[in-house]
Amino acid sequence: MPNLRSLVAELGEAKVKLDLADRVLHRYDAITEGKIPLAVVYPETTLEVARVVRFAREAGLPLFVRGGASGLSGGAVPTEEGIVLATNRMTRLSIDPGRRVAVAQVGVVTAWVSERARPFGLYYPPDPASYRMSTIGGNLAENAGGPQCFKKGVTGDYVMGATVVDADGHVHELLGREAHDVLGLLVGSEGTLAVFTEATLRLEPLPKHTRTLAAFFESVEAAAAAAFEAIRRGAVPAKLEFLDQGCIRAVEAAFGYGLDTEAGAMLLVDTDGDDRELVEEELALVADAFAAHGARIQRARDAREAERLWQARRAVSPALGRIKPYKLNEDIAVPRSRLVEVVHRIRDLGEAFGFPLVQFGHIGDGNLHPNILYGPGDDRGKVHELAHAIARVALEAGGVITGEHGVGLLKRAFLVEAVEAGTLEAFRALKRAFDPGGLFNPGKLLP
Repeated sequence: MPNLRSLVAELGEAKVKLDLADRVLHRYDAITEGKIPLAVVYPETTLEVARVVRFAREAGLPLFVRGGASGLSGGAVPTEEGIVLATNRMTRLSIDPGRRVAVAQVGVVTAWVSERARPFGLYYPPDPASYRMSTIGGNLAENAGGPQCFKKGVTGDYVMGATVVDADGHVHELLGREAHDVLGLLVGSEGTLAVFTEATLRLEPLPKHTRTLAAFFESVEAAAAAAFEAIRRGAVPAKLEFLDQGCIRAVEAAFGYGLDTEAGAMLLVDTDGDDRELVEEELALVADAFAAHGARIQRARDAREAERLWQARRAVSPALGRIKPYKLNEDIAVPRSRLVEVVHRIRDLGEAFGFPLVQFGHIGDGNLHPNILYGPGDDRGKVHELAHAIARVALEAGGVITGEHGVGLLKRAFLVEAVEAGTLEAFRALKRAFDPGGLFNPGKLLP
């Protein structure tokens, strides 16, 4: 048994937790349960992270890095008895308005970056739905996106530099153009190759004008066709979100936002920019394209109404909890041209398996989130069988098995079908090169 008390003596009892209650709390993420770790460590600096990595390597213990634990693929849960490195106290954040960058430790909550940058007229565009609880470290691990990804991009598009700790406990500063290839490899590697401790993030000027509309359609087909038509006409909305009827009705039953519960689908759109006329013109273009497909359009008259509509979108996940206590939030991405077909096939699968299933997502880039709803008495094996069938639908449509949630623990078995054998071996070779001892996040990503 490794001498964990020596780590307590070195870092202090406030930073190294060995009590069962502390350890049990760190076996979970948003939907998954893992093994109870042997210890939970709360570092505050890069050097402390490096020390924990060296200790874990010398003790032969696996290391699992955890941020806000809002993940939906099991990426942060322990698969073996080991050490959880909890980054919640790594919250140093500074804004350099002249360079338009933020320097954030990995425990910084995503929303804090834009909140701190706003007085300087700046913001951080990546906005996953969990932005008020997820952390920068988790965003880096999963290459997180969000509603703005169609126009603004994802986390990796904003990382200008980073500090990482390798499997030997050595610290590396990845800055400048020459570091971009390595950063491109590490961002989205789900904690399997190195530990991020700090990132330099590019900020953008806040758009001076934003307009919002919601559109309600008779069917999913009409909503998808309308979205494609708006994009074909040249619109590049800041946000373009899709909700099916199940989501609309769940949100309305739970919170009463005034949505049209008879609609077969809903699209929610933001246009933004610095020129008011261009923003209005783009919104009008979108509205015309939607109207051509029978939409009933609701324009937000002011920022308050716009925020209420977006609150309705963010309320989908909590609203679903009123239907069933558990849900498996799937995450696939498919070509926009195949979206209607995919939505129908997934709906048919839900009916065949006998589970309530609703769908929403970022229709602009074809990122769809089918949610399988189930209860404590339901067969979880059957739930995961349905999830696997949904992943196959994405692959057969020319898509991928994850758009932003990651492979993690839940989808690692699917990777054999999603990636050809040669590419999978290249992934394994990279893992061996970066982490030959299998220290970082074992049991994740690679089958």
